[in-house]
Amino acid sequence: MSLINTEVKPFNATAFKNGEFIEVSEQDLKGKWSVVFFYPADFTFVCPTELEDLADHYEEFQKLGVEVYGVSTDTHFAHKAWHDTSEAIGKVKYPLIGDPTHTLSRNFEVLIEADGIAERGTFVINPEGEIKIIELHDGGIGRDASELLRKVKAAQYVANNPGEVCPAKWKEGEATLKPSLDLVGKI
Repeated sequence: MSLINTEVKPFNATAFKNGEFIEVSEQDLKGKWSVVFFYPADFTFVCPTELEDLADHYEEFQKLGVEVYGVSTDTHFAHKAWHDTSEAIGKVKYPLIGDPTHTLSRNFEVLIEADGIAERGTFVINPEGEIKIIELHDGGIGRDASELLRKVKAAQYVANNPGEVCPAKWKEGEATLKPSLDLVGKI
């Protein structure tokens, strides 16, 4: 069964953000758009490139009213140590959630049980706490924050414009579609 359009399951976790530890729960994902992205582990290879890319685009996400949450099965202590020792991770201003109990990874169905780490999963969640976009990548394939921004804008557009949909490669300001009997077979 797909997690699309389902509500985020309850959780409580500790995150590292801007030099301090904070508590995060499913309630923090309500009332605004959120991106929750899972990555396998701190101090690895592809992961810091993704976290840095998201850090470089974080201000753009914030302008859209979107909070970004990074999650791995490491502890919040490991996140702090990584932040303090890596130039790339030092740029990160969004919360890095520790999931050592695997609760979040199981809730979002990205846990690789045999390895105790998460898949590269990305979830866009609307202000009602419903999952609207899911993207999964193989461990060796990094994600692109600019493409994620495009998808968030499309999800927000569709939410704000009932009856309209965004076609392939849609970018903000471009034409959308209004599904109707007249469009059948004409696209």
